[in-house]
Amino acid sequence: MIDLKILREDPDLVRASQRNRGEDPGLVDTLLEADATRRAAIVEADSLRSEQKGLGKLVGKAQGDEKQELLGKGKQLAEQVKAAVARQSSADEAAQAAHRAISNIVADGAPAGGEDDYVVLEHVGEPRAIDDPKDHLELGESLGLIDMERGAKVSGSRFYFLTGPGALLQLGLLNMAAQKAVANGFSLMIPPVLVRPEVMGGTGFLGSHAAEVYHLEEDDLYLVGTSEVPLAGYHMDEIIDLSDGPKRYAGWSSCFRREAGSYGKDTRGIIRVHQFDKIEGFVYCRPEDAEAEHQRLLGWEKEMLGAIDVPYRVIDVAGGDLGSSAARKFDCEAWVPTQNTYRELTSTSNCTTFQARRLSIRYRDENGKPQTAATLNGTLATTRWIVAILENHQQPDGSVRLPAELARFVGTEVLEPR
Repeated sequence: MIDLKILREDPDLVRASQRNRGEDPGLVDTLLEADATRRAAIVEADSLRSEQKGLGKLVGKAQGDEKQELLGKGKQLAEQVKAAVARQSSADEAAQAAHRAISNIVADGAPAGGEDDYVVLEHVGEPRAIDDPKDHLELGESLGLIDMERGAKVSGSRFYFLTGPGALLQLGLLNMAAQKAVANGFSLMIPPVLVRPEVMGGTGFLGSHAAEVYHLEEDDLYLVGTSEVPLAGYHMDEIIDLSDGPKRYAGWSSCFRREAGSYGKDTRGIIRVHQFDKIEGFVYCRPEDAEAEHQRLLGWEKEMLGAIDVPYRVIDVAGGDLGSSAARKFDCEAWVPTQNTYRELTSTSNCTTFQARRLSIRYRDENGKPQTAATLNGTLATTRWIVAILENHQQPDGSVRLPAELARFVGTEVLEPR
């Protein structure tokens, strides 16, 4: 949730952010009205409770008819208090709903516009010329890495098996990411992949992204699409110690996405699937440190991409393409030769205090006063990277030569056709 202090002091800033996202700026006025109603309801209820308390003291001292009169007035006042408390509760619910309807405030500097209005910040590496390149699925099948047919037989479309060296390739990739994360000060975590509604909602995935999430109705639990979710919930309802700097976690988990609305898109291979594995970096920090931490996350992602030696570009994502929790997002997109374009491999988002305010995650400032923390996240490696690795490192004989650093974790330098 956004900071209500900012809303009250500069509602035009929030309206501009809503327009940047392509969302309704009228929600700002709805929240302002609901916030004012809630505050008035609190004042009314507190005033009546105070009056009731004072009347109780008078009743204790009164005698005879005066006491009976005061008791009668007390009964009337109790009804008024009950009604005022009910109005306060209703006003609070309405304000909460209006508050949650507004996405995070887009950061200064983020491009305006939609999905196609990103800004390219840099290119790293040059795509190499490949005569008659094979796509990742053709390579994966000929090398004995990927079995889509049996994945569909067992689980349906957009499921797959990683087989033999394909499984070793993914494990090697994720192990490399885990080792790099630990070396850079992250605590490695294997989190639960089923979470409660308050955690999924607290991270912002039950708004416009709700159709993407698998829900187990009988248990009222959600399958996560990223370990960002359980890692955000890890310190829910806590005051954390940030006196020694940010807390950094790297979550290794399987991830699940329904891919609702993507029918007909990327149906070939493992680019857009329902289940994949990922290591996600997650950071808690003071709000004033969030922008610098965002750049560090991007730097760690670039270090990982350097280890798999693929050409890529970094883009600054436009406001209309941001998730509801993100104030700013940078994507790293790798070159995919058979598609003759760049495709997203990593994403890092600065969520400022939006998630932590929903999840009640705070720290103490230099005066010992609790303040809302900031949260950030960033991809450190995922199954989709196999696409870029196979296509960019394919050889004329149909083999794939792995970059030296990755090869050490996979246990082989060359993936040979079967």
